[in-house]
Amino acid sequence: MNGFEKRAALIKDKIMKTTLDMLGTWEPKKMRIADIAKAAGVSQVTIYNYFGSKEALLQETFKDFIQRSIREYEDFITGKPSLKQIIEYTFVKEKEAYAVLPVGIVKELMIDNPEMFSYVETEYQNQVIPLIVKMVEDGKASGEISGKVSVSAVLFFLQIYLRSAGEMLETARKQEDMDAFLEEVVHLFYYGICGVEQT
Repeated sequence: MNGFEKRAALIKDKIMKTTLDMLGTWEPKKMRIADIAKAAGVSQVTIYNYFGSKEALLQETFKDFIQRSIREYEDFITGKPSLKQIIEYTFVKEKEAYAVLPVGIVKELMIDNPEMFSYVETEYQNQVIPLIVKMVEDGKASGEISGKVSVSAVLFFLQIYLRSAGEMLETARKQEDMDAFLEEVVHLFYYGICGVEQT
């Protein structure tokens, strides 16, 4: 990558980071290129030159956010953490993600954009599912996951959780102690209601 390409990449990253920050408090439909340009300290022309439109900028920003999250998860898994550590990490990252992009914003970005919904679904199937399968297989090999439980059953259980993650975090925010509530949820996820099965 030459000097021009590096500078261009830095400018694009700055614009996307600014856009992501703004999405924490702005509704996508109300955001204007002029607002983003002012916040990023660049001209509107620069944004149009790099992204073409506000919609394309929002789409690329969201995709970049997803890819960064997947890479962070892959890096964490590489360290061979225990299953309980993986579950705790997942809950923490979900909490952080929804702090950056509120549930309503994520839904708006995906529901109003079939292409984006398809992209997220594809990335989930191609990148996230293989990581989860490896996590389950490693957990079964180490004895952290019962031999009575199949990979398919765990995937099904995780999909239920992932679909309701936003609602779960909204409920957690209404609790007197949000972190304590999330610790309870981790406990339920890992041990179940009755705790470790007695043999």
